[in-house]
Amino acid sequence: MARRLEGKRIALTGPRRAEELGKLIENMGGVPLYRPAQGTVFLNDEELRQGIQAWVSRPTEWSIFTTGIGLAALFEMAEELGLLAPLLDNLSKSRIAARGYKTVNVLKKRQLAPHVRDDDGSTDGLIRELGAYDLKDATVLLQLYGDPAPKLVAWLEQQGAICTELMPYRHIAPPEEDLNRLLFDLIEGRVDAVSFTSSPQVRFLFEYAQKQGRYDELIAALKGPVIAVAVGRVTAQGLYEAGIPRVVAPKEERMGSMIVELARFFAGESDPLLTSQ
Repeated sequence: MARRLEGKRIALTGPRRAEELGKLIENMGGVPLYRPAQGTVFLNDEELRQGIQAWVSRPTEWSIFTTGIGLAALFEMAEELGLLAPLLDNLSKSRIAARGYKTVNVLKKRQLAPHVRDDDGSTDGLIRELGAYDLKDATVLLQLYGDPAPKLVAWLEQQGAICTELMPYRHIAPPEEDLNRLLFDLIEGRVDAVSFTSSPQVRFLFEYAQKQGRYDELIAALKGPVIAVAVGRVTAQGLYEAGIPRVVAPKEERMGSMIVELARFFAGESDPLLTSQ
């Protein structure tokens, strides 16, 4: 992959591992531009404490986990509260559903295994697999990360499930000047590609563009000269829903793989994922 990004300018919108990704881009001959589209992610302590206490005292029949980092935060907080042992005991007696390999790995460290897991790393894949089960009147604890999951919640409610959401973290928007710099880099063609590592980054950018009256210009840029890159299918879905039909994304949801896949795309060795896929 040496020098496969020669001269390419890549905007990095994620705060996590940005410098590491930047070094990878530089090693391939590219130019990383650090353009955060997501602010500090912080733990919602009091709400989380209350949610865990209620969950331990009233165990649910199903527990659905959607992110590894969020699940790890739940376990850490339960341990601080002295409730980890009863929580793990409850989980061992209930049904567990998990989205993503990182979530499964966190469960494995606690000697837990999911009864249901997605078939492709996406929320849609999780819904497909859950569809084999009767969830009518089932009590469900749904762990989210920093954003709501209206599609999954709506589907669970349609099945007749009684759903409680637990969101360990909250995403916040970055300073507007950061979003403004990223927006104009994109619409003025100053970058060749822009990478997204979470759906909130997509949401914050597009909401800001709408607010500035530059939404159509942003869409045109990402349909035209600028390549949108996503770390995985969930983030890619956010781009599709925003109106971007062409997204480069790796098969395995890893940040390094995302940059390697982008290099392959520029070298003509891979095709982008399209909305219809």
